[in-house]
This record gives sequence, structure tokens and C-alpha cells, in this order.
Amino acid sequence: MQATASARYIRIAPRKVQLVIDLIRGKNVGEAIAILRHTPKAASPVVEKILNAAIANAEHNHSLDPEKLYIAQAYVNQGPIMKRFRPRAMGRASRINKRTSHITLVVSEK
Repeated sequence: MQATASARYIRIAPRKVQLVIDLIRGKNVGEAIAILRHTPKAASPVVEKILNAAIANAEHNHSLDPEKLYIAQAYVNQGPIMKRFRPRAMGRASRINKRTSHITLVVSEK
């Protein structure tokens, strides 16, 4: 049995979230939380919050034991890009892309 949790339209670039997701994929839930708490990346608290939601979903909706859970799947997809403009020299403008992410975690019982 699997339980999922996802967060959409998170205002962090998918490349930056992917670095954090790669650290915890396939790990036990307790070990993954410890890794996320000690990783100095901006995406760590966001991924930890999603992981806690997935654990709660597994425990409440599917009656799974939280001690036996591991991260079966973890992936990040690109969300919509907010396009902004910044003034530059000689009357020009350059575009700034503010990227968003859709993060999904799937936990399963061993």
C-alpha cells in the first residue's frame, strides 16, 4: 500500500529541489527526516513538510506503521514560470524567470 503527498506551485526552482530530493530517495522515513533537518538548502523545510504529510496520510488513511515506511518515489516537476522584466542599460529590458515546482513524495511499507 502506498500513500502520497504533493505540493504544487512551490516558488523554488526545480533544479534546486531536485538536489534535496536526490538525498532522500529510497531511504527510511526516520533517516530521511534526519537528513532534511541537517541539510542547509532552502528546499529542505518544504520537502520535510511534504514528507510529514505523506507519513500522516499513510498512518491515517491506510493504517500503515510509520516505523516501517520508506520513500518509494520522490520527484519534482516544473510548474508554470512567472516572467518578470528588469530594466537594463540604454532603455533595454531583460527577462527574469521565476520558476515554480510541483513536488510529489510516495511512501510505502517495507
